[in-house]
Amino acid sequence: MVASTTTGEGWSSRTAFILAAVGAAVGLGNIWRFPTLAGESGGGAFVIVYIACVFLLGLPLVLAEIFIGRAGQTDAVGSIRKVAAQSKAGPGWAIFGAIGAIAAFLILSFYSVVAGWVLYYAGVLGADFLQAIGQGDPFRGALQGESQAMIQGRLSDMFASVPLLLVMHLAFMGLTVFIIARGVHSGIEKAATYLMPIFFVLLVGLVIYGAIEGDIGEAFAFLFTPDWSKLTPAVINSALGQALFSLSLGVAGLITYGSYIKEGSGLGGTSAMIALADTGVALLAGLMIFPIVFAVGLDPAAGPTLVFQTLPFAFQTMPGGALIGFLFFTLILVAAVTSSISLLEVPTAWGIGEMGWSRAKSALIFGVGAFVIGIFCLLGYNVLSDVRPLGFWPLFADTDILDTVDGFTGKVMLPIGALLTSIFVGWIADRNLVRATTGVSPPMFALWRVLIAWLCPIAVAAILVTGLFPSILGV
Repeated sequence: MVASTTTGEGWSSRTAFILAAVGAAVGLGNIWRFPTLAGESGGGAFVIVYIACVFLLGLPLVLAEIFIGRAGQTDAVGSIRKVAAQSKAGPGWAIFGAIGAIAAFLILSFYSVVAGWVLYYAGVLGADFLQAIGQGDPFRGALQGESQAMIQGRLSDMFASVPLLLVMHLAFMGLTVFIIARGVHSGIEKAATYLMPIFFVLLVGLVIYGAIEGDIGEAFAFLFTPDWSKLTPAVINSALGQALFSLSLGVAGLITYGSYIKEGSGLGGTSAMIALADTGVALLAGLMIFPIVFAVGLDPAAGPTLVFQTLPFAFQTMPGGALIGFLFFTLILVAAVTSSISLLEVPTAWGIGEMGWSRAKSALIFGVGAFVIGIFCLLGYNVLSDVRPLGFWPLFADTDILDTVDGFTGKVMLPIGALLTSIFVGWIADRNLVRATTGVSPPMFALWRVLIAWLCPIAVAAILVTGLFPSILGV
């Protein structure tokens, strides 16, 4: 095995890498954000554009990031610097590796807070299911005896409780740091090997439940029958952004994971499997959620509250809702863990490679740092609710702390990282090095070069510009 020169570690097999990489991509963006955007954007037209974006833009960028990591065999910054040197380019290109590492660190800070909400709901629904078992009725609906207002009020009650938010945030971040500190093989790989099969079993099981107890016909029509009148420039831009967001592109995660790959593993097929699995999960998430939403007559365009307020009420009215509600939030929690460990691994690898820290020290430093920033994010829902960190910037004038960090990383840092990645691999990296490292067949290599050198920069630049100036899209 040729392991990363930074950590001396590597994946034990191609399967282990694919599981870890899919785990990095599959997260709240698939289970929560995709159904939310699909619901708000009218369904089918958005979904079709999203799928096209994944394979025309996302897949080329996935292969580009993995190439950099495998060629560099160290942290994201070091890998880009090494590929630049081999391509007779300046070391300044390493800047987009630094942007990615910083973005991953900042995203982790609020991601842990949101994952803490999921952990709380998993606990609530788990306790409710245990109560149902104790009452001799394990297949009853969830949260019996609570009104819709009470169920929906749980979210605002949680936001108002600083100690509860802190405990959930601490528990999730602590788990993430623990996994990363154990290393690539004993931590990340082992977590992916156990958690991803559990994730897929839960996902398929919940989709089957939705098909039986929900309105699968209406959900399928909503997701896959396009209403082209709803395909506005804003919807297209949203689909473009979701394609990059759901694959965790622009945060150097796949560069870092790519540095742990064995020599001799073909990268083209591996990249395609990652993109296919990630897209499949997003579509299955829609087929899991929308049949339930339609069956109980709820609004598919409920927005971000869909998961935390709309679905818990739906579980109350459905057979076996207590069990299904618990399994649903367990599914989201597993997805959150596999994504959070990839986010922390990016700066951790940088600390090991660039600062010479031990893995445990680097993981702890960045984990604690992200936890502290996360505290301010969660306080933005209560005692610091009036704080607007970038209030001077019209784009963020009305956003709280968490949404500001989310918006800045998503609208500025990730597109910049993805844009520079596409330019670097498409125009700067030595073509012979790229061809030899990726192992892609000549016809596919030619197609990929066109996509990464031309289509990706144009499309990602459009995402960046329209994200910063939404008035261009008429919103």
